[in-house]
Amino acid sequence: MDVNIDHYFVLGLPSGEEGAKLTEKDITKAYRSKARELHPDKRPDDPNAASNFQALSASYDILRDHKARKLFDDLLRVKRDHQRRQSQRELQRDGKRRKMVSDLEKRERDAFTVDPAVKEREEEERIARQLKEEVARIRAMHARKEGAGTTPKPEAKKESGGGGGGVGLDQEKVLKVSWEKVGEDYSADRLKELFSKFGEVEDVVIKGNKKKGSALVVMATKQGAVAATGSVIGHLANPLLVLPLKPAMAADSSSAPKPMEPDRVNNLVGAGYQAFEDSVLMKLQKVCHLFVHLH
Repeated sequence: MDVNIDHYFVLGLPSGEEGAKLTEKDITKAYRSKARELHPDKRPDDPNAASNFQALSASYDILRDHKARKLFDDLLRVKRDHQRRQSQRELQRDGKRRKMVSDLEKRERDAFTVDPAVKEREEEERIARQLKEEVARIRAMHARKEGAGTTPKPEAKKESGGGGGGVGLDQEKVLKVSWEKVGEDYSADRLKELFSKFGEVEDVVIKGNKKKGSALVVMATKQGAVAATGSVIGHLANPLLVLPLKPAMAADSSSAPKPMEPDRVNNLVGAGYQAFEDSVLMKLQKVCHLFVHLH
């Protein structure tokens, strides 16, 4: 007997759980109807008529026998359970396959998606580079101004002399001031405040490096310059060394004082330039922090 034959189907009856509920009368009625249809006398031209009729009779013999029918129903049930489990496994495999594909697509998307933290860090680095370039530009601008001699100078006055008058800075009113870069440092405003004790200060030009600071202080009068010369002023831990740019001397009609040498004031930064650079850098830093927080 072929176990793959569905005897309910051969008789034209529903199979499975519905077939197991059929009565013996239902099975006999179906067999008689199918036998009239498949009888060889009704199909003289069909070479398979006899074998088909025999298969119909064999299926009917199984289904009308209670024990054989029960075994056949159990066989169909086992097959249905097996098919159901196989379908579930296929669904699970399909689900796993879809999940694998979904995970792969997600990893691919993540690979091309920029991490917000990395993006913020790159943005911060970009702004920091721009800030550094801006600072370098400002410093280069100051260097060009210094090289062009744009340092503020006192108002030119006529020099008295026997051989005629000349226009230039009175060097006897200019003091050379120096100090070490330890302890308290000195700004142009601080120097102006200190030297104001000896008279009116017309201008202060300051130069600095990492180890030593220096400046030129222009007093309004020679008397003020003489009074400040040799005085110990400033912070006790870092006093100022004050010397005249040109010592005062008696008037000599045969010669006029020479104008201030250019290299003595070259590369000096006016009191206003330092404050200007600090102000610009502070504004740029505020803009940088604000831009990073907004993004």
